[in-house]
Amino acid sequence: MKDERRRLLRLRRLEKIRALAKQTAAIEAAQAESTLSRLHELANRTRQMANDYGHRREMTDGAALHQVGRFVSGLQTISQSTQGDALRARSIADAKQQLLAEAERRRAAVEDRAALQERAIARRDRVPALGGRKASGTGLE
Repeated sequence: MKDERRRLLRLRRLEKIRALAKQTAAIEAAQAESTLSRLHELANRTRQMANDYGHRREMTDGAALHQVGRFVSGLQTISQSTQGDALRARSIADAKQQLLAEAERRRAAVEDRAALQERAIARRDRVPALGGRKASGTGLE
């Protein structure tokens, strides 16, 4: 009986630990998603800037045209690099989401085991109901 209660306490402690692990995984997943979002936004803004500068036609001489061309090329390179970073961030964010789901499964499994243990203890602690009155007399009555 005492071992069962100790086991229940251990399961409850383990459940708290798993809940903290889940919370940590949720924070990491949220940070990864935030990074991914910022990288996508940065890549889109850089691509838009490159498009905007690429369509300018008010250059007065060849040097200005050359300078704008180099600037646009640099922006496109930055945009492509940032897009690559976003792809890597996507895989990291996906992995973090998987870790979060795994942490939740582990926490839920411990919670279920603890609840099962609690019910087992409650069943053993219950006072058995007394049966009906004993029949008296003979079966012919």
